Amino acid sequence: MYIYISMFAYFVVLFLTLRDIRIFRRTGIVSYRKGALKGLIASTVVLFGVLITPANAELGLLAVFIGLFINRKGIREKVFIEAGTVDRLLGKTDI
Repeated sequence: MYIYISMFAYFVVLFLTLRDIRIFRRTGIVSYRKGALKGLIASTVVLFGVLITPANAELGLLAVFIGLFINRKGIREKVFIEAGTVDRLLGKTDI
């Protein structure tokens, strides 16, 4: 069960990182570039936690938690004005 939780966290971090990359490429806003770089570092830590989880669940989930903590994004510029939920999820911007 723990391996599924850690794998889900890994895919969420990757999805958000890819979304930040897409928004940065469309707008050129630097905060999304920094968020993408933090996401890459966080995904590495979370992947390390995924690999450790089968052997030691507590230590693996701790690494996943640390990776999720690293993935926190700061204050961002407003790029969504009239975009719907699906558009925001996929990273489409109004700018």
